Amino acid sequence: MPVNLKKGQKVSLTKDNPGLSQLMVGLGWDINKFDTGGSFDLDSAAFMLGDSGKVGSDADFIFYGNLKHPSGSVQHMGDNRTGEGDGDDEQVLINLQSVPPNISRIVFTATIYEAEARNQNFGQVNNAFIRIVNMANNEEILRYDLGEDFSIETSVVFGELYKNNNEWKFNAIGSGFNGGLSALCATYGVDAE
Repeated sequence: MPVNLKKGQKVSLTKDNPGLSQLMVGLGWDINKFDTGGSFDLDSAAFMLGDSGKVGSDADFIFYGNLKHPSGSVQHMGDNRTGEGDGDDEQVLINLQSVPPNISRIVFTATIYEAEARNQNFGQVNNAFIRIVNMANNEEILRYDLGEDFSIETSVVFGELYKNNNEWKFNAIGSGFNGGLSALCATYGVDAE
């Protein structure tokens, strides 16, 4: 039975699941068709951060334009440009044992592609969630549903995996940003040019 998290809640992944290494992080959402006539394209990303809260290099930013970290520890499974259908819209695979030692946090985000030009925001997105699945047995370990109403934000930090005393934990963050992907890149030290 998965743990359903609330905003700000933290839970240990590896303490209750010894030997846990292969994870699938699924992100999903629905679009409120009544708010806009235009199509939405949401993009998930993973920022692999050191203790400074910044990426060590642009290779630590995993998204549709850089699908796999050089270590092989984080792999984005590709861009879903429509968000159609049930379940996960985009997925990121994680091998906890291969995460480089200088990486202490992996932050999962979603942005709306060309949000300003299309006059779109997360207030027009419903049922957004992040979930973590143990790939060894295909069991959903945890799920966090973003119930918040983001009326003007164009990007959202869903949550983060983080290392604490050699344990991997998950923090349900659920915070919105204005400025889309470039604001997230600036926050986490990625050169967005």
